[in-house]
Amino acid sequence: MTRDETIEIRLEGMVHGGNALGHHQGRPVFVPYAIPGERIRARITDDRGRYAFAQGVTLLEPSPVRVRPVCPHFGPGRCGGCAFQHIAYEAQPGFKRDVVIDQLQRVGGFRNPIVLPTIPSPDAWAYRSHTTFQVDGEGRLCYPGTDGRTLIPIEECHIIRPELVALFEELALEGIEQLERVRLQTGSDGAPMVILSTKDDEAPELEVDLPVSINFLLSDNEPVNLIGASHVVYTVRGRRFRVTAGAFFHPNLPQTERLVDLALERLSLSGGETVLDLYAGVGTFTAFIAERAALVTAVESYPPAVTDADENLADLDNIDLIEGSVESVLPALAESYDAAVVDPPPSGLDGRALDALAALGPRTLVYISADPATLARDAKRLAQKGYRLIETQPVDMAPQTFQMQCVAHFTR
Repeated sequence: MTRDETIEIRLEGMVHGGNALGHHQGRPVFVPYAIPGERIRARITDDRGRYAFAQGVTLLEPSPVRVRPVCPHFGPGRCGGCAFQHIAYEAQPGFKRDVVIDQLQRVGGFRNPIVLPTIPSPDAWAYRSHTTFQVDGEGRLCYPGTDGRTLIPIEECHIIRPELVALFEELALEGIEQLERVRLQTGSDGAPMVILSTKDDEAPELEVDLPVSINFLLSDNEPVNLIGASHVVYTVRGRRFRVTAGAFFHPNLPQTERLVDLALERLSLSGGETVLDLYAGVGTFTAFIAERAALVTAVESYPPAVTDADENLADLDNIDLIEGSVESVLPALAESYDAAVVDPPPSGLDGRALDALAALGPRTLVYISADPATLARDAKRLAQKGYRLIETQPVDMAPQTFQMQCVAHFTR
């Protein structure tokens, strides 16, 4: 195959990253915006030797789950935020499960991993409680394009909550020099917040007529309050959590509650256990674990999140909250633990953190993953250290995208 060559191909499956996979002359070909089962005519865009990338040209046999995309920014060369708008939502969770199985088999080396059906989101649209735009040279709010480099000016977005749509349409930030990123966020009560970042780390002078809180993030992620509140509040399972500007919180609130429920089910606590909560954030999992355990040791490295957690967990007296990176804190812990919950960033567990966690030897481990590839990698390493992967539960936290959460249950 050569660049710009046109081939006919049938797509066989979905792979991590949102591409459909087919084979031509024995070589894998990856095609975006295609669906397994479809037969297409495609043009080779990048021949890597052992495999190639292609772009669909003619749809010869469409999938029955193919639908018309809602957003005008969706498609080749446009916004890279969504990859699945051409797939009916009822089919998206199944394809995501297939990706998890593929990653655990190919990357993790698990022959027959138990992967449960993906839990769909109750809302296929308008579910995100926060989103981050980049700003182009003309001061327009943009998402990265499908190439990961180009900035695409955005006029509408269908996966953010209605409060953010309204804020997006009313917000006027023209004339702010050096503006680099704009984050829109809303709490469970609908209170909006804007978080700004600039290239020169200089906070802009603002006059705002809207009832909105505005915060500024320095390049080291330290937040500075400019107008209104420094935080938003989310309610999970009836409990309120303060989240300061810059701190992480899962964007799909109903599915966040589902993650908590799944973690608690797999921990199966009886009240006397000691539990580690690593990458604890503002204490979302910590709070509900502490209601069922004797002691929870929570570790978080981002100082504002630790401050939030300290307030969010103030009514619980069986929590040891430690500020620091997981890889630096774990080797210093002397006691043993019955169980652990880890909720790392998409990059997965730092190798030193994984080694230190395995050395502490909790019998039960619940791994909440934002990336099936790094989950598979870490699951393989945990298996080498004596852990057994019981099952993996995908949770669709981000409909219309290829992204998902997984709750993996390990025992030792």
